[in-house]
Amino acid sequence: MQMEALADALYIDALYGAGLTRPLEGDVARLAKLATGWAAPIVSVDVPSGLSGDHGKPLGEAVFKAELTVTFHRRKPAHGLATGRAFCGEIVVADIGLGAVPGDVTLVENTPALWAARFPWPAVDGHKFGRGRLKVISGDAWRTGAARLAARGGLRIGAGVVTLLSPPAALAVNAAHLEAVMLEPFEAEADLEAAAEAADAVVIGPAAGIGDVTVRNLFAIARTGAALVVDADALTSFRHDPELLFSALDRDDVLTPHAGEFERIFPGLLNEAPERIAAAREAARRAGAVVLLKGPDTVVAAPDGRAAISLNAVPWLATAGSGDVLAGFIGGLIAQGMDSFEAACAGAWIHAECGASFGPGLISEDLPGLAPAVLGRLYASRSA
Repeated sequence: MQMEALADALYIDALYGAGLTRPLEGDVARLAKLATGWAAPIVSVDVPSGLSGDHGKPLGEAVFKAELTVTFHRRKPAHGLATGRAFCGEIVVADIGLGAVPGDVTLVENTPALWAARFPWPAVDGHKFGRGRLKVISGDAWRTGAARLAARGGLRIGAGVVTLLSPPAALAVNAAHLEAVMLEPFEAEADLEAAAEAADAVVIGPAAGIGDVTVRNLFAIARTGAALVVDADALTSFRHDPELLFSALDRDDVLTPHAGEFERIFPGLLNEAPERIAAAREAARRAGAVVLLKGPDTVVAAPDGRAAISLNAVPWLATAGSGDVLAGFIGGLIAQGMDSFEAACAGAWIHAECGASFGPGLISEDLPGLAPAVLGRLYASRSA
């Protein structure tokens, strides 16, 4: 925030730090309530008083709401979680020379600084088969659009060859809508397993159908060793036996639930954990795979405890099919050889930037076509 924009009066809130664990009381609580009517800006130190630095939630009814929050060394969970950001305003992290601190948490902000150095740009002498082979499983004839969105997302993000695996009854409708995405039929699990043998990554779930067929299809793919991106119907198909899903996964696989799907696979965890970051971390540990918990503060967590939170989400992404494109972005990056945790982080960041570049009126069909401009900026920044 530019200091010229400040009013003549400026209030500094340095009453409590990030470790506060009880509600504001007495005169301080009354002051916080009065502050909601002040015209002059409030600058908070560390976190606004009355806000939990660890959970990002108000500790009681009285909380200061800052226009600017200055914190030190690194962001706290409250600075990344959507509920906390609403009270913090603009956030500035001041370096006070601590460097690496033993035992410091491994939560980081999801920006290109985290993964750009390992982004899978194609080599000058590269060819399509060297750029990764992604396969996406289509649903039945009347449920094909979501898988096509994922396939186009994977193609736009750079996968060299993308194939839509389609039940025979859905071949005609899929063929009518595809150009660069290839099409391959499958009938039985054995067909699917054989097709997935030639894949580096497979997306399963977008409109795949909920039930035993999708469960069997996932296990068929898992037997091939291809990395899995498990989304939507493929998650819900295991709602009665999440441990069965976990038994098929390894550290290279990625689960991409929204909050409702997360509750089905990790029942009660969002309420039991202190906040979304802790919930995603515990979910990744239980699943033995990367977990991307979607939302306005999307969290990506790995089984080894790494976690990253996205701060660039935009409301325009709250539209049907948006998550299917995200699954395709992630699958396409993994197919190109990117580490699954970093691929999930990069996919989430690029997805949000695509949404921001379009703004109001965005629909999911727009997203794959917006990726090249975002990728172009990333590519240009390599030598900046």
